[in-house]
Amino acid sequence: MINTLIVILGAGLGGGARHGVNVAVSRLMPGLGFPLATLIINVLGSFLMGVLAEAFALRGAAGHPARLFLTTGMLGGFTTFSTFSLDAISLYERGETATAALYVLASVAAGLLGLVAGLALVRAVLSGS
Repeated sequence: MINTLIVILGAGLGGGARHGVNVAVSRLMPGLGFPLATLIINVLGSFLMGVLAEAFALRGAAGHPARLFLTTGMLGGFTTFSTFSLDAISLYERGETATAALYVLASVAAGLLGLVAGLALVRAVLSGS
């Protein structure tokens, strides 16, 4: 139960940080027309996941509450792209290159298809068709 609360607290802070980056970028570059904030969040989150994953691995702290708070919680609330990046690179580093490529392609394609399906469902329901 305590681990769940640790993750929830971290996710709330990570989500707040994501919102802060979105607000800052929209104020600094209004009307940009490019999802720069999301790009920054995804790259920064992936960088931080690399730093934390390696630091915890080298210290043998896989089950440590700080790992849950920072990676699953904060970075999970900030961007799940960081977890996606870690999973893909972990597969690659284990020599599972084909599986890593399949994971990346399937995640992107299925994610886009899932979004399109969700849009279509709501549009059909709300338009009465």
